Amino acid sequence: MAVPAIDYWLSVASPWAYLGGERFAQLAARHGAHVNVRPMELGEVFAATGGVPFAMRSAARQAYRQLELGRWSQRLGVPLNLAPRFYPVDRAPASRLLLAARDVGEDVLALSNAVLKAIWAEDRDIADWGVLRDIADSKGMSGAALTRMAQESAMAEIFAAETRSAIDSGVFGAPTYVVEGELFWGQDRLEFVDAALSRHGA
Repeated sequence: MAVPAIDYWLSVASPWAYLGGERFAQLAARHGAHVNVRPMELGEVFAATGGVPFAMRSAARQAYRQLELGRWSQRLGVPLNLAPRFYPVDRAPASRLLLAARDVGEDVLALSNAVLKAIWAEDRDIADWGVLRDIADSKGMSGAALTRMAQESAMAEIFAAETRSAIDSGVFGAPTYVVEGELFWGQDRLEFVDAALSRHGA
């Protein structure tokens, strides 16, 4: 039986993707599933689907989002800085780094989780190419080669195409997991992703 593929749509600055990242990696590995990491520009996805960026939400919605992040961080035992120094942040450099790593067959899922950890637990600037080089190096990759590749115009074009594809696929938030055409939004839906993979024999 063929191994199901999971399209993993994420924003490299999403705290929810960070909270679910390691659990998702473990789940996918347990099922032997193939994960296609697909970074997207969440601002454009929001604009196309009716979402509202955090900074533009009402005070009540901002406060509740922070409350929920704190609850999930405590429940999962995943350290999270609710007010990271480098947030909001330009998502393009780190997104293009992931696409470069994907292009050369590196473990993009591990790299994506390292990028998310950098912003939400380590207070690092993921828009800084030097920081991104160091993150890639820490995962046993060639940070210098990947950052050079990520800065090429081709990666900007691929990032734009991935964002358009996310919108065309009905994605409206991050993280989103698509298993054999079935969409699951949010790290709190990972149990459903697990069940879907089991149904597909993975």
